Amino acid sequence: MTVRDNLALIRRQVEAACARVGRNPADVRIIAVTKYVDAARAQEVLHAGIGDLGENRSEQLLEKYEALGNRATWHFIGTLQSRKVKEVIDKVDYIHSLDRLSLAKEIEKRAARPVKCFVQVNVSGEATKHGLAPEETIPFIEQLRSFSRIEVVGLMTMAPHTDDEAVLRSCFRRLRALKERVQEFGWAHAPCTELSMGMSNDYVIAVEEGATWIRIGSALVGSL
Repeated sequence: MTVRDNLALIRRQVEAACARVGRNPADVRIIAVTKYVDAARAQEVLHAGIGDLGENRSEQLLEKYEALGNRATWHFIGTLQSRKVKEVIDKVDYIHSLDRLSLAKEIEKRAARPVKCFVQVNVSGEATKHGLAPEETIPFIEQLRSFSRIEVVGLMTMAPHTDDEAVLRSCFRRLRALKERVQEFGWAHAPCTELSMGMSNDYVIAVEEGATWIRIGSALVGSL
């Protein structure tokens, strides 16, 4: 199937999920995760009507940025090493993986303008996943109050890779509840209105549980 065909199917499923829980589909945005495809395939995504591209390695992001530039809104969705910040910071619009103070300090040092960041939370507690523990998240965000180049727009998580719907819903619900707790503080630096959660295998459930950004790779662009 073409990217356009895949996108039409994904949008229908998002609309159906929103209808089931009384949400507006316009409140759910799709990030095309293009890490397994080349720049030509990423350009197909833009032509199909998706302007948000996600990469999880700095080298791949720079390669596609060279080809596509500011025709896309760029999301860095993988673990960002502090030493790589200077290479991508003036090219990305969103960072979905802020999870430590050393990274925050490097963003603050290198960014010419405020960067929209998601704090990554390891809701599942899996040792193989990055991110803060839920109980560490609010104290960490509070520490960022003095960082003028970081705006915490939301929280991000990766759910376990499982077909167990109850496990997935629990993970997404915990992140949504944590986001709502952050919002209660009314911090100017952390409006925390967004939830980046849900990938190719679980985005329908994520939408039902409140996702505002879903990160879709293989279901949208396939792989080379």
